[in-house]
Amino acid sequence: MRHFITILTLLLVSFAQAQTTQEIFESFKLQERRDVQYYFPPNMDENKKYPLIVVLDANYLFDQVVATSKYYSRFHGMPESIVVGVNQSENGIRLEDCAFDPENGLPSEKGKKFYEFIGMELIPYLDLNYSTAPFKMIFGYDISANFQNYWLFKDNSVFDAYVSISPTLAPEMESRVPSRLNTFDKQMFYQLIVEGEQTDDTQKIMALDTGIRALNKETLHYFFDKYDKADHISVATYGIGKAFDNVFGMFKPISPKEYKTQILTSDEPVYQYLENKYQGIVDLFGFSKPVELNDIMAIYAATRKKEDLESLKSLSELCKKEYPDTMMGFYFEGEYYEQMGEPKKALKTFEKAFQMDEIDFLTKEMALEKMDALKADFGF
Repeated sequence: MRHFITILTLLLVSFAQAQTTQEIFESFKLQERRDVQYYFPPNMDENKKYPLIVVLDANYLFDQVVATSKYYSRFHGMPESIVVGVNQSENGIRLEDCAFDPENGLPSEKGKKFYEFIGMELIPYLDLNYSTAPFKMIFGYDISANFQNYWLFKDNSVFDAYVSISPTLAPEMESRVPSRLNTFDKQMFYQLIVEGEQTDDTQKIMALDTGIRALNKETLHYFFDKYDKADHISVATYGIGKAFDNVFGMFKPISPKEYKTQILTSDEPVYQYLENKYQGIVDLFGFSKPVELNDIMAIYAATRKKEDLESLKSLSELCKKEYPDTMMGFYFEGEYYEQMGEPKKALKTFEKAFQMDEIDFLTKEMALEKMDALKADFGF
C-alpha cells in the first residue's frame, strides 16, 4: 500500500492564486520517502483533461517550469497543465537516482528503482486521483536529462514530449536515442537545449543532434536550441518557454503570419483548416479545446477574402454551437444566404441575429443595416 503524508501546503498568489503543494511520497519501489512537489491549475474542472508535466531535478527546475506554464496558459495558448516535480538535491540523491553503468550505459540498481517509482507509482497516482490527459511531458537537466531517455527504451513510452537540458550522456546514448525515436509511430516531441560553453559532453550532444536530425519521420517533432551566452549552470534558465512553444504550438490562436502563409495560400476550403487544427489537438493531446473567437474571426475573414461561401455556412453552424447566445452564427448564415441570392432567407436570418447578444465587432446595428438594405432592394 502507498501512503501519502502531506507535510506542507504553500499558496502562491500569482496570476490566478494557483496552488502548489509539497508532499512526502512513500515509495514501495524505492523503499524510502521522496520529496515531491505538485502544481494544480486553479479552479480545476473535473470535466476537463490536463496534460501532465513531470520535472526531474525539481529543486532547480520546478519553479521555472510552473511559472512559465502558468504564464503561457494564460497568455500564449498553452493548455493548463498539472506539474509534478521530484526533488533530488538533498544528500546528493540525484547522483544515485540517475546513476548508470559506465560500461553499458544502463541504469544502476538504484536507477532502475527510481525509474519504476516514476512510471509505476507517481504517474499512476496522479492519473488515478486527477483528471490527467493522455499527453505527458518530462523535463530533465544534466544527469536527469540523460535519465529521462530510458523511457524511450520501452515500446510504449509513457511520455510524449521530452525536454533535455544540457544532458550528461551515458555511453552510446547519442546513438541509442535516435534509434529508439525512430521506432515510435505515435507523435513524439524531443527538445534538446544546450549552452554555448564547451563541456565534456558537447561532442556527444552534437552527435546526438546529428543522429536525430538524420531521421526522416513525420511523427517526430525535433527541436534543437543552443544559447551561445549560457554556461552549464545558467542554461537551466533558458529555453523552457521555447520548449512549451514548440510542443504546444497547435494551441496558439491563428497568427497573422499563419493566416497569410497557410490559410490564404491553401487550395483546401477555408473551414477545413479550422477543422484540421482542432481535430489535430484531439488526436495529439487526447482532449478537445473550445474554438477561440480569434480563430473564428480569422476563418471568417478568409471566407470573405477567398469568397468561400460553403466555408462561411459551415462556420455559421459552428458558431451556433460554440457561441449559442450570440448573434455570430445567424449573422454569418445571413451573409451566406445574401451572397447565395436568397434574400428572404437572409432577411429572416438577420432578424434572428438582431435578437441575440452582440459579440466582438458584430453589433445589432450591423444586423439592422443588413435588414434595411434587403428590404430596400427587394421591397419586403
